[in-house]
Amino acid sequence: MDQEEGLKALDNIVTQFNAYEDFLDSQITTVDLYYLEDETLARQLVELGYRGTGERVKREDFEARKTAIEIARLAERAQQKTLTSAGKDLQDNFLTALAMREEDNRSGKLSLNQQETDAAHTLKKQLASVIFIRDRNSHGQEISGYIDYAHRLKTEDFEVYFTGKKRLLPRPTDISFYNWDADIAVCNSSPNYQVIADNPEGLLFRYKRDRKILNVDPKAQPGDNSTRIPILTELYIQAVIFDHISRRKT
Repeated sequence: MDQEEGLKALDNIVTQFNAYEDFLDSQITTVDLYYLEDETLARQLVELGYRGTGERVKREDFEARKTAIEIARLAERAQQKTLTSAGKDLQDNFLTALAMREEDNRSGKLSLNQQETDAAHTLKKQLASVIFIRDRNSHGQEISGYIDYAHRLKTEDFEVYFTGKKRLLPRPTDISFYNWDADIAVCNSSPNYQVIADNPEGLLFRYKRDRKILNVDPKAQPGDNSTRIPILTELYIQAVIFDHISRRKT
């Protein structure tokens, strides 16, 4: 039996029995008890490998794997509680796009598939998405702006957005905000992005971790390790998501 098969067999045993003693008891036959007349002794013989109807499993291996599985289960439950998009009936492409990026923007770590992991095992990848929205506010005024998604996730409860109770709209506190009717423009650097507003070619954002430039001009390339993805949505006049991936050697 190779290592992978052995681990799978151990996992089957660990998930089947609540305690190591329960596993030992499952290996004891009525004949063993008849001749030994001592349940504790019968358990010891199974543990030592002298008796038993199945594969021998050491106590330390059982308990270590039991603990690892429990930690993984608790981590999964915590993650499900943290992700406000989990289990929601998302009715629009925009909300689906946000949900796809929620975990990576919350954790700051990019989820990699196995092929990417093998190819980039020496790199630490981080995702920082910027959301552009253009629409009208509650007063009917046209507004637009750029939102640091990761920062908003940390400072605001997105439950109301993923459930459809409210629409995500840019605010004067976001990295860029413009009220077209009132002609009010505001820019703010965030924990993730520095705003470069005096660029003659248009607004730029510098990601603070790798200092790469994100160019949000639709006629220009977004920059190194960045992508511009227009979202077809019924919630807004216009919505675009910029994904920037930083790569640092570990």
